[in-house]
Amino acid sequence: MEALLSAVVFGWENHMRNHTKETTPAAENGRLPANYPRVADATLQVVREKVLAGERLNQADGLSLFKTPDLVGLGQLADYVRKKRHQDKAYYIYNQHLNYTNVCRNRCRFCAFARDEHQDGSFALSLEQIEANLLERIDEPIKELHIVGGLNPDLDFAYFIELLRLVKKIRPAATIKAFTPVEIDYLHRITGYSIQEVIAQLKAAGLAMMPGGGAEVMSDRIQAALFPEKIGAARWLEIMEAVHQAGISSNATVLYGHIETAAEKVDHLLQIRELQDRTGGFSAFIPLAFHSQNTQLADLPATTAFDDLKTIAAARLLLDNFDHIKAYWVMIGESLAQVALSFGADDLDGTIIEEKITHMAGARSAKGLSRPAMRSLIRAAGFRPVERDSFYNPITANC
Repeated sequence: MEALLSAVVFGWENHMRNHTKETTPAAENGRLPANYPRVADATLQVVREKVLAGERLNQADGLSLFKTPDLVGLGQLADYVRKKRHQDKAYYIYNQHLNYTNVCRNRCRFCAFARDEHQDGSFALSLEQIEANLLERIDEPIKELHIVGGLNPDLDFAYFIELLRLVKKIRPAATIKAFTPVEIDYLHRITGYSIQEVIAQLKAAGLAMMPGGGAEVMSDRIQAALFPEKIGAARWLEIMEAVHQAGISSNATVLYGHIETAAEKVDHLLQIRELQDRTGGFSAFIPLAFHSQNTQLADLPATTAFDDLKTIAAARLLLDNFDHIKAYWVMIGESLAQVALSFGADDLDGTIIEEKITHMAGARSAKGLSRPAMRSLIRAAGFRPVERDSFYNPITANC
């Protein structure tokens, strides 16, 4: 991380020495405003002018963001937008992850978590096991339960309803954020209920929010190559729209760093932006760095810090109708997540507590962080930590 920070500082100094002539605001005493974004790459200058004018970026602009070598200039633009929205605030939540099963019929090529039924390492938690799991941490001030799992043919719809009711009984004050559109579609198929009815019953049992996974990268090419059994882009968008219409907010994600192209990433972001225009139901966007260990794509290298920061910054600039962009520290590491707060991210997600899915694919980050550790990370990066609930209401006692 010290090498990365040194590279960023060196890049900025070199950036300013070689800065191309451009239109700038009137400078006072020969100095530009401290927060004025400057770019060295000519292809970013058009983007910069749009950002400063508050204009929406298009697909060509998005390609410029992903293809530019000017990481510092891109970061300046993203930080400018981020600070206009959130000033020096950086959010986190006290949350807990619960994976109820890793048995999954889809068996996506990029997944290290899924197992076949009866395969070594497979599991499906009973309601009694889930209760014990939750009670182990009952004295902790957990504000959110993040619940996802595989498509296990041994679990019927009643299991999911009872799971939600159980969690709500044990943690009545916590928000239940559970299930992706992939799981919602599966419940529709095993019950014959409409998507709307599935969502309504889950909501009645305690579902209050949904995570944003399952779309990966919205590309027919990538779906055919990496997750042919999983729902495609159109179905993911359809289900998310139904979720939002039911009054349930959600996140959205992109899984990057495998076989996707820059154009495919831009198209993914623009499709999500278009749905947000219609529903306003997305709470935050989360770039997810691909980890290849123990997957069928184990030969692929890990994402670089350059990739991670560029993706976060591009998301902040393209997704003008999203309030929040997360730097998911589990996937990019704690130190780089700190840097990402100056590249467009305003949220580090949460304390997590026993994350499994990414660590089974080789993540080297901690499996959980304490509240003091989260606050320390944020302060050390030059930002003000704000503990929040699932809906970004601050928990004032801990701001």
